[in-house]
Amino acid sequence: MSGVRVLVGTRKGAFVLTSDGKRKKWDVQGPFFAGWEIYHMKGSPANPDRIYASQSSGWFGQVIQRSDDGGKTWNAVDNKFAYDGIPGTHMWYDGTPHPWEFKRVWHLEPSLNDPDTVYAGIEDAALFKSTDGGASWKELSGLREHGTGPRWQPGAGGMCLHTILIDPKNPDRIFIAISAAGAFRTDDGGKTWKPINRGLRSEFMPDPTAEVGHCVHRIALHPSRPGVLFMQKHWDVMRSDDAGDNWTEVSGNLPTDFGFVIDVHAHEPETIYVVPIKSDSEHFPLDGKLQVYRSRSGGNEWEALTNGLPQSNCYVNVLRDAMAIDSMDECGVYFGTTGGQVYASANSGDTWEPIVSHLPAVVSVEVQTLR
Repeated sequence: MSGVRVLVGTRKGAFVLTSDGKRKKWDVQGPFFAGWEIYHMKGSPANPDRIYASQSSGWFGQVIQRSDDGGKTWNAVDNKFAYDGIPGTHMWYDGTPHPWEFKRVWHLEPSLNDPDTVYAGIEDAALFKSTDGGASWKELSGLREHGTGPRWQPGAGGMCLHTILIDPKNPDRIFIAISAAGAFRTDDGGKTWKPINRGLRSEFMPDPTAEVGHCVHRIALHPSRPGVLFMQKHWDVMRSDDAGDNWTEVSGNLPTDFGFVIDVHAHEPETIYVVPIKSDSEHFPLDGKLQVYRSRSGGNEWEALTNGLPQSNCYVNVLRDAMAIDSMDECGVYFGTTGGQVYASANSGDTWEPIVSHLPAVVSVEVQTLR
């Protein structure tokens, strides 16, 4: 392994952090697109020099940026998103006057084997696909045509499709999550979709065990076991061993089971990470202590990881796309905060250090392991 590249999206621009395999010294490049909200950046697994970025502004709208040289230079690609194949038209919930809106791109997920194929998760609640490197896009409209659409509601951040997971063993199987609709799965490349929320319970809903309407914050999987999913919900940490058909709670001894991020160790499929947040109204760590929690048993049994993290007067948040894990032999874990810090652990979470501080509020963190 020759090094690591960390892609950081913030409220006021994008940053690219690079280091060699030792991950001790970091070079910081940026801000790219200064002043713009960068909701997400992600590199292609098939070509690490190909990176996509979602650039958004309340004044100037949505732009997709693409780099073909590892983030050194960027070019805006054609941003004509087509609803059901027709540019400028809108899909509707059910014929009633409640239109879907196009506000921003929350998440970009490149194909595992083709750098020109990339998926985009949209607010409101849509999944788009490009097969020409972002030059054109088409909605996978089967998702929003699902009969449960009228029962979807926007979460506090909007009705965002924020998670896209491609099954590495079956590219026609894709998992997505929408706030606040829940998790869905397609087994036919996006033509049809199935809600996968059985076992989720949300006390704030009229029917706490409804088929849809749950506020899922994040889903993660390990590539070696794509049928095992881990979820951080609005409340509760959940696990599924059957590709989302059924879920069980694995919050265990966590001090609070509210949070946004969840991720899986690169080499240990039963090792997962979360960052507990005090509550859904107080988005900061409990008692002002920033703690990552790790379970080595796939949930239920959790240990606090605090070495190198502030343990007093820390009132930052860690947003849903702001954690990533590299695939070095000694697994590295990274997360960003709304206080502008990016913390890294080069030893699976045992110790931490800030690799950059004083950035704008961090929205997303992704990592590329470079060979």
